[in-house]
Amino acid sequence: MPADADALFEQLVARFADDPSVTPPAPGGKFGASGLKIGGKLFAMVSKGRLVVKLPRPRVDELVASGTGERFDPGHGRVMKEWVTIEPGHERLWPALADEALRFVGKRS
Repeated sequence: MPADADALFEQLVARFADDPSVTPPAPGGKFGASGLKIGGKLFAMVSKGRLVVKLPRPRVDELVASGTGERFDPGHGRVMKEWVTIEPGHERLWPALADEALRFVGKRS
């Protein structure tokens, strides 16, 4: 049985707890409020039971082509080109992908 996405994400939040550049999730219903941020910009969150991370478009393309991820659709029918969703079944990849997302978004801040 796949691991619980929220529990896995809590592990990521704990992993970044000592990094002063990372803002932990905040309570609230606004998009991204429950995600990890750097410089006020979202880089990782959970949506619909999957990890969602912001990565360069070529990296997203690579993850989609390999079957590891899917392009993120926040629900309005428009796929976001620099966001990818990763199933809990690929939990071993979550920490590295979150690190990649942190570096990608952090250098753009």
